Amino acid sequence: MLRLLRNKKTAKKIWWFLAIIIVPAFVFWGSGSLTRSQREKTSPVIRIFGKNISPLEFQEAQEAARNQMIIQYGEDLTAAKKDINLEQQALQRLILLAEAKRRKIQTSDQEVIELIESYPFFQKNGKFNNVIYTQTLQYVLRAQPRVFEEQTRQNIAIFKLYKQVTDPVTLGDAEIKEEYLKSNEELSASYISASFLDFAKNITPSAEEISNYFSVNSFKFKQPLSFNIEYILINAKDRKDAQAITETVKNIVARLRKNEDFSKIAQELKLSIKETGLFAQTDPIPQIGWSADILSLISKAKTGQYLPPVYSDNNYYIMRVKERKESYVPDFALIQDKVKEDLIKDKAQETAKGKIENCLAKLKELHAANPKEVNLTKVAQEYGLKSDSTGLFKYGSYIENIGSSDSFWMAAHNLKEEEFSELINMPSGFYILKLQARIPIDEKKFESEKSEFSKKLLAEKKEGFFFNFVKELQRKSQVL
Repeated sequence: MLRLLRNKKTAKKIWWFLAIIIVPAFVFWGSGSLTRSQREKTSPVIRIFGKNISPLEFQEAQEAARNQMIIQYGEDLTAAKKDINLEQQALQRLILLAEAKRRKIQTSDQEVIELIESYPFFQKNGKFNNVIYTQTLQYVLRAQPRVFEEQTRQNIAIFKLYKQVTDPVTLGDAEIKEEYLKSNEELSASYISASFLDFAKNITPSAEEISNYFSVNSFKFKQPLSFNIEYILINAKDRKDAQAITETVKNIVARLRKNEDFSKIAQELKLSIKETGLFAQTDPIPQIGWSADILSLISKAKTGQYLPPVYSDNNYYIMRVKERKESYVPDFALIQDKVKEDLIKDKAQETAKGKIENCLAKLKELHAANPKEVNLTKVAQEYGLKSDSTGLFKYGSYIENIGSSDSFWMAAHNLKEEEFSELINMPSGFYILKLQARIPIDEKKFESEKSEFSKKLLAEKKEGFFFNFVKELQRKSQVL
């Protein structure tokens, strides 16, 4: 227990406060579930870097993640909850703490004291208040002081790890200027388009062409491995009945290991057996949703095999693989329409690319002779293509009838007057751009905003770097 904290009267604000509450916003992402076999306090539930993590340790990590959410989101916690998976946060927290320990990152009592004292919600009139601290822990965070202080120590260790990993990340002046341009420079462009749909409507392949296309490209139509799962769902939301629920799960597993009938067990316990129906390995599980853990288990299971219990989103799932259908290529007769559709799409893309490549060659030829005499619309019509122009747009915006502006902005941004871009491949077709107008940035404004803009940009770059670091760390941890 850090008694000194309860005795100190003056709060010392340190910048770790902001960093600690910001880091989880980008570190703990996504959703997932953890496979568990038992919930006793002594038996391991997962392994991280070869170390067993017991259910008690995992529960403590979840509680720490929950408290961090309360600190981070405050009154907005209810809205944020639906987008945050505490199990995934707890898992990543444990991985980060294991890495911090491996790097011998230490946190002193004084650092813990200073961080806790800096929290505004523990203060009154700008000073740390012991009564507010005790009441907030008891009624809001529902944690004992010793537990909260240990969670704080861990938070500091995670931040030190973050700082250690991201300190080498820097920004150059050219990078700052380029990103500022993306945020502020407006462009417009005239363009020639070769839309796939425009060419597809005029393509009518013969039956022989469709059949030949299937023969050569049958791999494109291969159906993924698929499964049909039978399962019992046990809701474990009520913590008061946690022990009884755990015993029920253990009892079912023990009886299944003795080869007792699944239906009989469910009937005796007044539970219903549900069935997913066939679903592909690449699809969400019907009635359950995305679960990498379940998909990983069933991909290795045989027909009729029971899986270890899975705990996800306050539910236990006890499952059996009722049917397993290996990857296969359907009979041509069953997917003929799909084959025809893909053939038309390929032909349309091939035709569109050929037309616009010839058009680009013509434009370059005319540009070399007399840049100012090139008529975009006339050349487009010569090759059966369309021409149009955009309004002003920025990077990261949307261009009507085209889509995301990013590729257009990057191409137009690098063009000089009267120049044409190379081919731009978009989901809707191929394009050639010519810069029409540019509204440059205000250089004085850029200089006045450069410092703050750079800080924000560097923070985002570090966040992205750390995000990838955590993903790689999670992969290396080989969580089981």
